Amino acid sequence: MKKLFLMGRSEAGKTSLIQALKGEDLHYIKTQYTNTSDDAIDTPGEYAESKYFSLGLACFSFESDVVGIVQAADEPFNLFGASIHTFIQRPLIGIITKTDSSAANIPMIRQWMENTGCERIFEVNNVTREGIDELLEYLKEDLPRLSLKEAMKKQALGLREWDPYPL
Repeated sequence: MKKLFLMGRSEAGKTSLIQALKGEDLHYIKTQYTNTSDDAIDTPGEYAESKYFSLGLACFSFESDVVGIVQAADEPFNLFGASIHTFIQRPLIGIITKTDSSAANIPMIRQWMENTGCERIFEVNNVTREGIDELLEYLKEDLPRLSLKEAMKKQALGLREWDPYPL
């Protein structure tokens, strides 16, 4: 399984998402520091909310196979700028949580995630587990393994290691 690195605003549902992915009962835990396990990295929302800590997020991303931006469907603003993927050299996905919120604006959140460069966007509900299976299937897909020669060839073409060759 790919190791998933999660970043997002406080109370966006990052820790609950990890609990849902593991099939655990949901219980509130305020993430005070970066937590890592075999298959996930959970960061405090304050890291994404502060310009002083946000650079650390890029550093943590190198320990993962895929980076997930987590935003609740009822987010009032977007923390992530356009093309954030240019400094995170991992596949970038978007995960929309709290899809059942009465204030949900999923099309707006989806647009924000597309603007940041998310390659795929998942809509999940940590409580009902809707969308969790689809995300798990994505995380179970194998990553490409490249030789140094193959990696250099892709780099020369301006491709990332997981990008397919143009036709």
